[in-house]
Amino acid sequence: MSLNPKLKDWKSKRIWIVGASSGIGEALARQFDALGAHCMLSARSKDKLHTLCAELTHAHALPLDVTDEQAVKGAFRNLLEQCGGIDLIVLLAGTYSEMSVKSFNLAAVKKQIDVNLNGTMHVLDAVLPTLIQQHYGHVSLVSSVAGYRGLPNSLAYGPSKAALINLAEALHLEMKRMNVGVSVVNPGFVDTPLTRTNTFPMPFLMTAGKAAQDMIKGYEKGQFELHFPKKFTCGLRLLRLLPYCLYFRLVKKITQSSTEHAQ
Repeated sequence: MSLNPKLKDWKSKRIWIVGASSGIGEALARQFDALGAHCMLSARSKDKLHTLCAELTHAHALPLDVTDEQAVKGAFRNLLEQCGGIDLIVLLAGTYSEMSVKSFNLAAVKKQIDVNLNGTMHVLDAVLPTLIQQHYGHVSLVSSVAGYRGLPNSLAYGPSKAALINLAEALHLEMKRMNVGVSVVNPGFVDTPLTRTNTFPMPFLMTAGKAAQDMIKGYEKGQFELHFPKKFTCGLRLLRLLPYCLYFRLVKKITQSSTEHAQ
C-alpha cells in the first residue's frame, strides 16, 4: 500500500543525502548518480566527499556537521541556490557505540542524541519551510530496528533511533495533506564502518549496496516504513506486539544464546 507519493523517473531529481561519505549514504549516492539524479552530498569529511564526487557524474559536495545548526542552514541555502528546489532529502548522519549499564557514559549518550536526533531536527528546521511551500518533495529519516523496542547494550543508540521513528510518524500525519512524502528507514545489520565495531553476532548482515537498492525500491513504491533484510526485520516487527512479560523473557533468551554462541 502506497502511503507516500511514488518517486520515480530519477533522472534530474534533486536529492540531498546527509551522511554520504561512507556506508549506506555513499552507496545511495553512487546508485542515484547512475540513475541520473542530481545529488548534493553532505558529511563532516570534506576529503571523502570530494573524492566521492570526483567519481560521480551529477554530484556536488556540501560538507557540514549536522550538530552545527547554522552550518546546516547555510548548506541548504547553497543547495537551493544551485538547484532551485528539492525532491528528496535522506537523513543518514548518525553515530553509534555499544553501551551497557556497566559502561554508562553521559558524554557518549549526549553525543549520540546530538548527532542522531538533534542533527535531524537541525535539517528539518532548514528544509520544512521549503517543502511546505513547494507542496511536493520527500524527507526520509534513517532510524534502525534498534528503535523498535529496548535492547541490551543500547542505552543511547536505541532511544535516539526510537525517537526518529516517532518523529517520522508525526511528520507523516501532517505533511501528507501538503503532498509531501515522509518515510522512515529501519535497517537491520548493514556492513558499514560503524557496525564493524560490534562485538556480537550480526545475523543476516547485508551490504550497503543492497540496503541502498532496497531503499530506492521503497521510495518508488511510496512506502512509509522501509525495513530490511525482511528475514530479520519482520520478526523484530512482530516483537513489538508482545506484552512485556513475554518480550523481556524472549530477548533475554536470545541475547544469552547469542553471547554463548559468540564465545
